[in-house]
Amino acid sequence: MPKSVHHNAENSSRWVVIGVGVGVAGVLIATYYVLRFMLLWVVIGICIAADVYRRQLRPRSTVKEDCGAMNINLSGNTSESIILVAIQKMERVLDFNVDNGWDRYIDETDYRILEEVINELRMVVDFLRDKSSGERSLLQHLVAEFADAARHSAELVMERKFTELDNALGWVMKSRMLVMEAGAGEKEIRPQSVGVVGLEKDVKQLCKVILNEEPGLVTMCVKGMVGVGKTTLATQVYNNAAIVERFKHHRAWIALSSDTDTHEMLVNLIQQLMEQDGDSLLVEEMGKWSLMDMICDHLRRIPCFIVLENPPPNINFTYFFLRLRRVGNGSRLLITSRREVTTLEVYYTHEMKSLDSDQSWKLFMKIVDKFTGHENKLSKELESRGKEMLKNCGGLPIAIIDVGRQKAKERLSGIAWEEVFDSIDLSESLKKLEPMYHELDGELKACFLHMSFFKENAIMRNEKLEQIWAVSGLKTRRFAWATRVKSKCTYDLSSQSIIEVLDPYQITKEEVKRCRMNPLLHKLSVKKAEEEIGFEVLSSNGNNKSAQNPSHRVIHCGREMFIQTTNQEKNLVSLIFHGGGRYLDDAGQSYWNNFELLKMLDMEDFGVKTLSETMGTLIELRYLGLRNNYIQEIPHSFGDLKKLEVLDVALNFMVEMPGNILEIGSLHHIYMSNVIYQEPLKVDALENLETLTYISIYDWMYEVTSLEKMICLQQLGVEEVDENSDAGKLFASLAELEHLRHLTLRGFRFRSIPCLDNIGMVDRLWTLKLDGLLSRLPSANNFPQGIKYLALVNTCLDEDPMPLLKNLPWLECLKLRNAYTGRIMSVQFNGFADLLVLHINELWNLRNVQVEEGAKAMLEQLEIKNCPRLDTLPQEIGSMKRLRKFKMVTTKRIATKIRNSGLMSKIVEVDISP
Repeated sequence: MPKSVHHNAENSSRWVVIGVGVGVAGVLIATYYVLRFMLLWVVIGICIAADVYRRQLRPRSTVKEDCGAMNINLSGNTSESIILVAIQKMERVLDFNVDNGWDRYIDETDYRILEEVINELRMVVDFLRDKSSGERSLLQHLVAEFADAARHSAELVMERKFTELDNALGWVMKSRMLVMEAGAGEKEIRPQSVGVVGLEKDVKQLCKVILNEEPGLVTMCVKGMVGVGKTTLATQVYNNAAIVERFKHHRAWIALSSDTDTHEMLVNLIQQLMEQDGDSLLVEEMGKWSLMDMICDHLRRIPCFIVLENPPPNINFTYFFLRLRRVGNGSRLLITSRREVTTLEVYYTHEMKSLDSDQSWKLFMKIVDKFTGHENKLSKELESRGKEMLKNCGGLPIAIIDVGRQKAKERLSGIAWEEVFDSIDLSESLKKLEPMYHELDGELKACFLHMSFFKENAIMRNEKLEQIWAVSGLKTRRFAWATRVKSKCTYDLSSQSIIEVLDPYQITKEEVKRCRMNPLLHKLSVKKAEEEIGFEVLSSNGNNKSAQNPSHRVIHCGREMFIQTTNQEKNLVSLIFHGGGRYLDDAGQSYWNNFELLKMLDMEDFGVKTLSETMGTLIELRYLGLRNNYIQEIPHSFGDLKKLEVLDVALNFMVEMPGNILEIGSLHHIYMSNVIYQEPLKVDALENLETLTYISIYDWMYEVTSLEKMICLQQLGVEEVDENSDAGKLFASLAELEHLRHLTLRGFRFRSIPCLDNIGMVDRLWTLKLDGLLSRLPSANNFPQGIKYLALVNTCLDEDPMPLLKNLPWLECLKLRNAYTGRIMSVQFNGFADLLVLHINELWNLRNVQVEEGAKAMLEQLEIKNCPRLDTLPQEIGSMKRLRKFKMVTTKRIATKIRNSGLMSKIVEVDISP
């Protein structure tokens, strides 16, 4: 073969091999890239599926990460977080459906409805995003309603119930309109937006409790009526620099409502107190017991500060907070409520007070300045008129804010300040208080309505309140001979902040003695009484509110002539007089013949001088109040009032009383003093008598022969006890009264009360008051051993009574007023095992108080007044762990010295004046 041919064949074979090699390489390379591409898409598909699955199961606690750009603070607002979670859930459904085709999940119609629901939710989120936290808080109840609609819609979508989603859309749209209409209206001004007024002392007291060294959980309550500023005070405490520093980021604020349950509260707590991430436990799906364990475990390590705002009465978190007490580790719980907290052991309850005149004016002017946009400066005369107008607000911030806004509008419209203060409209404020009335049960509503009988801002005696309610047919008292008589309705009203208790130093919360109602609540009481029980108010100034066929009437009159009514009196059940006594001076004898059904007649503080004999025709009368007048004689015809249950003629100096009054067997309560009797008394005939104050010891001793029928007598006051009185015989007779619990012995002028060694015979007493000169006290063994309350007034003892009184085993409250003339008093708390309240008043010579075993003291309230030579206090007072309240009235020099001593640094409520 030629050489050239061989060479060409060899070249051809080489090219074939090269071509085959290139082809194989190309195939391999192509296969590699195809497989790589396919693997990439598999990985992407797996990641997408995993992400969808993870998002569906992710807890709500991570919502903050997804929605941080929306500028909505979710840490303290569960409602807004619910809306955002609902949006996320429904948007995932939309995305999944688009990726998988219509027939795989929902049809196009349902898709459009779902899209519309999401748009509605987004509108509210965008709307709230432009609001400040304060503005959003004003819409809280409406946003909560909208959140319920959002959550319900999301649940329907997740459960594939698209046929019901169309109906849910209507609920969502309606709720959205309510939120946006309310938010677009006039902004409501709250105290937080104008600065705090008059709360500096309150903040200091609460911070003192929160920052104390108590190692366990400490529970506090800020209590007060609607609109008094509870949330404002709690906010100031929550944001106080010392509190923020103490608890760092471990604080939580839970706003509760009637539909809040334990599970929701616990989830909210975890969201605010504990850091959560996307891989955390599914908090939303955990049971409440697991949630409790999680929180308690957290609090074992880190102390927290928790605020519960306005828990409704139907919510009971008792078990959870009992667990917290065992693991509290220095945690603090602050509750704001208008109701007494009874389900938890409360370390300290802070009673919110209304603003005084200067504070009210300061808040008013801040609101006016904010609304008008500039500072308004008024003359002293206009300021005085303004303060007089603001008295109608009763120091209630919610009312002052309403009035400030109204007056600012009037001023902006061109009305002069002189005319601005001429009138006041409180209708909006009363509307805000009405829900509090509607929440009362039927019995308390009736009690509230009958409090309209009193003067505005009047100090009301509990006993009078109960008697008026009883005459009106309300059963307000529970009698139990083995325990104390509890004032059920007055206690319930005070526990719900309807009335203010004026005896802050008392043994138990149930024993309300004197109280007062806020003027604005009194106006509400009058308004509702006019609407519901036929109540009317007549006034000599012509500003009358007459009712058709009234059942209850209040007459306000002064010394001027008053035109009397002569009609619609036959239906009256209650008649109350306020003001001057001219009205009855002008009334004729026949005036009283018109009242056929009258059960209650009250003329207390009215200035009455004479009473008509024709008043004896009021045969249905059950309550007759004649206290504090100028009456000199009770008509003999009063003996015909055979249904009379309450007769009050106290504080009428030397009034002459017919003997037949005390023959009325229906009498339950008699109040009198310095009475002159026309004939011998027959007290033992009063089988139903429960209260008798006061009767002379001589009338009691010489006219009472048998006390066996007086089985109901519980309270007795005996006066004119002097050295000529046979006290032993008195005590022997009182020992026969099986249910006597309260006894007062009053001396006669400057004469000495005789020896009381036999008083121990009256062994069922709970309270004892001795008023008059005493040479000495009986021994501890000769005292009634069950005494819980003891008052020594004007006894002027030469010997320190404390060493003797410490041996009374059940003594809880001790009050001394001008009781001891010595210089040194020794208080040994190892003997006063149950002493809770100690009052020391008018001990003019007292220079030194010695306290032993202060750390063991149970004392909670200490008051020292008018002891001008007592310029130092024992250091042991500072170690009394239970001491919550201290009050001292002394000279300016001593007051300054005590304040600077640092002794009161751990006592919560300290009031030293001047």
